[in-house]
Amino acid sequence: MSQPNESPTWDPVWEEIFRSKGWGKYPPEHVVRFIARTFSGAKDRSAIRLLEIGCGPGPNVWFMSREGYSASGIDGSATAIERARQRLASESLSADLHIGDYAQLPWPDSTFDGAIENVSLYSNPSAAIDRALHEVHRVLRPGAPFLSTFFSDRTWGYGEGNMIEPDGFLDLREGPLAGAGFCLFLDRGRVSEVFHAFTDVSVERASWTLNDERHLVELLVITCRKQAS
Repeated sequence: MSQPNESPTWDPVWEEIFRSKGWGKYPPEHVVRFIARTFSGAKDRSAIRLLEIGCGPGPNVWFMSREGYSASGIDGSATAIERARQRLASESLSADLHIGDYAQLPWPDSTFDGAIENVSLYSNPSAAIDRALHEVHRVLRPGAPFLSTFFSDRTWGYGEGNMIEPDGFLDLREGPLAGAGFCLFLDRGRVSEVFHAFTDVSVERASWTLNDERHLVELLVITCRKQAS
């Protein structure tokens, strides 16, 4: 459980979203690329332990397990975790899945060879993101890489809600994140601040348009690593 005065990294609105929508079946290209470039040369993939925080219904965990890695995932939604388990079981795959708060990970220090999160951290205020990243750093082995993805401040909907903190809005009135609870859009200049505990921080961008190119959705695709001993 979270400490007093520390809200969990989980908004119940996502339980309703996962119950009502069937999306989230396949991994995005940047996740596939990260896994392939970083780990595909391993002689024994089953010895590579990979973690996803905010795994949702498990498209990325499914991909990692299907590729032969030892996959783990955590999400606050019981519905999402159950769907992930059912999908894995239907293909005779397995993963270590947990329902819980990823600001308090249930794994020991230095457990994982790599970790990912795909547009999950953004749904938390900065203080909760910092706690979650501290936990990711803790469970990674020295030198292990981490992939994180945030919506940029150029994404449709930025500023169209109630500002709770700098770049953080509640009750967005338009855009792809409307109705999805709190959203923290990440400015490129804040990346070093947010990922201060990590080294070799690098940023790429991925984007697409909506409504006949009238609106932009842009992701900051961030790679970094825990400093080697």
